[in-house]
Formats: sequence, structure tokens, C-alpha cells
Amino acid sequence: MNIQDSLEKIRPALQMRVSNSLARGVGVRENFQEQLGRFLDLLAQAVLSGDATWLDPILQEWSNARTQTDLQEGERNLSGLLYKVITYSFEIARETLDAGDALELMAGLMPVYLRAVEKAAALENESQVQYISNELQSAQIRLKKLDKSKSNFIAVAGHELKTPLTLIEGYAAMIGDLATRENEQVHMLVQGTHNGIRRMREIVDDMIDVSQIDNHLLALNFQPVWLNRVFNMLEADFKSILEQRKHKLVVKSFSGSNELLFADPERLYQALKNLVSNAIKYTPDGGRITIDGRTLSGFVEITISDTGIGIAAENQETIFEKFGQLGDVSLHSSGKTKFKGGGPGLGLAITRGIIQAHDGSVWVESEGYDEIKCPGSTFHVLLPLRTQPSDPNMARLFGASENSAAQLPDDFQEPKP
Repeated sequence: MNIQDSLEKIRPALQMRVSNSLARGVGVRENFQEQLGRFLDLLAQAVLSGDATWLDPILQEWSNARTQTDLQEGERNLSGLLYKVITYSFEIARETLDAGDALELMAGLMPVYLRAVEKAAALENESQVQYISNELQSAQIRLKKLDKSKSNFIAVAGHELKTPLTLIEGYAAMIGDLATRENEQVHMLVQGTHNGIRRMREIVDDMIDVSQIDNHLLALNFQPVWLNRVFNMLEADFKSILEQRKHKLVVKSFSGSNELLFADPERLYQALKNLVSNAIKYTPDGGRITIDGRTLSGFVEITISDTGIGIAAENQETIFEKFGQLGDVSLHSSGKTKFKGGGPGLGLAITRGIIQAHDGSVWVESEGYDEIKCPGSTFHVLLPLRTQPSDPNMARLFGASENSAAQLPDDFQEPKP
């Protein structure tokens, strides 16, 4: 008996057994038998012609018919169906045909089946990759919309809160003026109100800054700056806090700190203040914060190191994102300077935005997070060493000649080391 006759002989039993094992319900089974019949017709053509690609169209059709659930769960229904067909083909051949015909049929079917399994696997992999790519694209679109909504909320909330906050601040000031100094209780309540207003204003200002950074609206006012003056302001502003926490702030002199560069002094101070504040918060009492730096080719690098609890490698980029706080948010505290004190999680995002607006970069290095060993962290700030302003009018004033330093106003003269 030739292979075609053998295949035709086992076909009814094969079609019935496969359909019964895979399809549920009479209507479904009849429809599946019809599909399986088409497959067996093409299988016969493939065996007769020796061309296994006869099965490709129906395999493609079945692969495209996979449901969303199949793709989501990674089901390989097409490969599973082919394995069933192959298994039952050989079982029924052994049951129905004599040994010689069965062996001949298996030898004829095997190349076609192997090619079909390979094609099915390729189709399933292709559709799975396409599904995952579509899901990733959809997720990216959703994330962009979410981030845009978050940015819009921050912008609206920041501006909407600013007006009532100004009113509250004004009325609190008037109450303070009306209250006599002799009434200690009223004076204490007014002072507490002012403290709360100041903290609230800082948060609102941070929200507005983040909104400006997100929308590329952060405007810089470039002026002559000496970094050592900025460092002196940081030492003065953090003096009482450092005493409370028993920290030591060490500011080292380096070549770049004594050189004139053009930057926005207020924004640069804000960025560095956030980094020093962060170092204070995550360093146990009695720690050490060090400001150092160096000059590179066309750049000045500032480093702010601490002896704190460090930052895990997987979080060293996250902390620069909006609301990128570490730790358990349920233990959140609004304390800005106490150990592991919380905040809205905007400070480092603002710092990165300010430094990038100066065409610089900021990053952190740490051996990891450990509250016992305290490996510490080092934040690096890289700024272009601009010696002239981008404004042509200011450039003529400050950089027109070798004696331009002598033409600077007294307030801008570089201090003696």
C-alpha cells in the first residue's frame, strides 16, 4: 500500500480522535473537524509533492486566530495541535496498518511534520514578539499620558496654591501685628503659622520649578559667579542645622572654585543646597559632609560627599526622578533635615533640571545602601567652565580685553584666596 492510500485509510480515525481530544461541544467539534479536514487535504498534497510548504497557509491562518488571552498567557496552541496530530497519526497507523505500511507512512510524514512544527514555532514566536512589542508601545503611550497628567497637575496645583497661600501669609502677618508681644500664646501660634506657611511656600515653589523644568520653561539669568562664594553661603545657611545634627561640613579649596564662571547664581545655589540638604538628611548624627572639586578640560566638577547610609545601585537613577523617594512612604516625614527626613521628592529632580539647563550633568556614586556600615554617597556636578557670557553685551563688558577683570564692578571682583 502506498503512502497516499495509507494516509487516506487512517484519516477518518485521525480526524475524529484529534477533534474529540481538542474541541468541546458538538458545534465546536464539527467546525474543528472541518478545519482539520483542510489540514489533512494539504498534508496529502505535501506528501504527494514532497513540498512541506503546502501546509504554510493553514498554519498561518491558525496562528493568526490565536486569541488575546492565548498571546497574553504565552499559549502555544498551534504547536500543541501539531504534536497531537503527529502523536495520533503514529498511534492510529500502528493500530490500523500492518508494520511495513505503518513504517513507510511514518517515514513519509516525518519530514512534512518536522517542517510544519518548525514553521508553527516560528509563527508563534513572531506573533508573540509582535504582541509584546504592541503591549510595550501601549504601555509607553500610557506612561507618557500619565507623566503628562502628573506634570499638568503639578503645574496647576502649584499656581493655584500660590494665591491662597499669599492671602494666608498676609492675614497671618496682620494678626501678628495686632497681637501684643505680651500675649506669648498668641505670638507662639502666629509664629507656628508662619513656619507652616514658609514650608508650604517652599513646596509650592518646588512644584512650580518642576513644572518649568518639565515644560522646558526654566529661564536662567547668567551672571559672574565664584563657586567659593556659593560654598560660603551654604556654610552660613546650614550652620545651625549642622550644629543640631552634630555634622561637620568641610569645604575644600580647588582651582575651579576661585575662577570666575558665568551661571545663574540663584539657581546654582538652589541646586547645590538641595544636594547638601540631601547629604545631611541621609547621614546619621555626627557625620561628615565634604564639598570638593576639580577642573577638567572645559568643565568644573563639584563633588558633595557624605558618610551616610548610601544608595543602592538600582536606586541611583531613580532618586533624580520626580517623587523619586526611597524607603517606606508610610513612614514619610516632612522633616527636611532630620535623619532620613522626608519631603515631596522634588529636590533632586529640580537639581538635575537646573544643572542640565546649564548644559551640565549630575550623578551619584555609592557602594550601596547600609545603615550599619554607612558607605556614604558622592554626588558629582559637572558644569561648563564658561568664562564669558552668551549675551554679546555682557561679553563686551566682561571679556573684551585682557584687562577686563579690572573693569568689573567692585562687587564682582574675585576674592583673594
